[in-house]
Amino acid sequence: MKSEHIRRWIGFVLLAVLLGILFVKPVQQYFSLPNHVAVLKNETLQWLDSESLLSSSTHVSGESSIATVSDGKVKGENIGTTSLALSVGDFPIKKTNVHVLPDLKVIPGGQSIGVKLNTVGVLVVGYHLVTTKSGEHSPAENAGIKIGDMITKINGHPIHELEDVAPFVKEAGKNDESLTLTLLRGDKKINKKVTPLKDRHDDAYQIGLYIRDSAAGIGTLTFYDPKTMVYGALGHVISDIDTKKPVIVNKGKIVGSTVTSIDKGSHGKPGEKIAHLTRSEEILGSVRENSPFGIFGKLKHDPNVALTHKPIPIGLSREVKEGPAKIYTVVDGNEVEAFDIKIVNSVPQKFPSTKGLVIKVTDPELLKKTGGIVQGMSGSPIIQNGKLIGAVTHVFVNDPTSGYGVHIEWMLDEAGYTTARRKAS
Repeated sequence: MKSEHIRRWIGFVLLAVLLGILFVKPVQQYFSLPNHVAVLKNETLQWLDSESLLSSSTHVSGESSIATVSDGKVKGENIGTTSLALSVGDFPIKKTNVHVLPDLKVIPGGQSIGVKLNTVGVLVVGYHLVTTKSGEHSPAENAGIKIGDMITKINGHPIHELEDVAPFVKEAGKNDESLTLTLLRGDKKINKKVTPLKDRHDDAYQIGLYIRDSAAGIGTLTFYDPKTMVYGALGHVISDIDTKKPVIVNKGKIVGSTVTSIDKGSHGKPGEKIAHLTRSEEILGSVRENSPFGIFGKLKHDPNVALTHKPIPIGLSREVKEGPAKIYTVVDGNEVEAFDIKIVNSVPQKFPSTKGLVIKVTDPELLKKTGGIVQGMSGSPIIQNGKLIGAVTHVFVNDPTSGYGVHIEWMLDEAGYTTARRKAS
């Protein structure tokens, strides 16, 4: 009983010591060091409190040509990504990923755009039944093909569009042979064998699949670089309407779009921009990538309509303040307008995410016209203190006046600005 009492007291003492250590300033600062730091090229940022943290036993490893540390300050040397590890002796304390971005000025967008994407291969979006003498069957479903799979080859031959599939199915059906379908399922490539069946109703051979080779939609241009014509738009991924999976892009284009009306948002019902696309030959630019942070590519020329053609600096997430800001967007025709919003919260992010900002529409005119944030507004640039800080991404379904935004540094990362070579083609 006595030994148990002693152990309990020792436990209390150890707990008190540990709690006390947590309140020591240097320890608090160790734990408060960020997991992610964004810095502009040639910019110097205070990373460590040199008086409290740096000592003869403390050192930083991982310094490179991309970023260096001196007296607790990190300096962006060259565009790219690296990591810094703070250690005391041989014991690692903290690892921080450092993204060095160019000291960049871009032109904010706000223009309404139409997006047309062609997939890599053809996308499986559903099953249908083939009526035969023995009953109804879906050969592809029975073979283990899943909705969301991408058919990239048939019998080793590349498949680019819907019209590529039918000749293989017809030929295999006539010869009573199986087809070998090469599928992209997530990051994996797999093969499945499917034998076509003849449908009694239309006397044609079928494999029991609904497939699609393209996607289209409306969104908003976020920014473009007047020097390289690299652009970013939407702020979120484009997913197939049926499978809800991201569209893997083979090629794509953006075209002009005119807003004809607004389906106003309300509680529990997101609103929507109603728009029509310009003629197909009026192409604004190409689409290179459909990523979680939007679509990216190159413009063929400056958009004809813009609120400003003057480049403005970017504002990194650590510069964002709660309070007034503006968004640029179109609610009628082609005119880009500026509307007042409030940054409710700027979320510290350890990892890239499309929900780094919480915003609220405060502009009476925009609230009257749209009810707040509506579909098609995704990608609308967010401006604060003369800097581009992010883009609108999502609306709160139960409060259309509020929504999420993405920090601009994640979009710039996807656009290729944390690598020495621009990724856009």
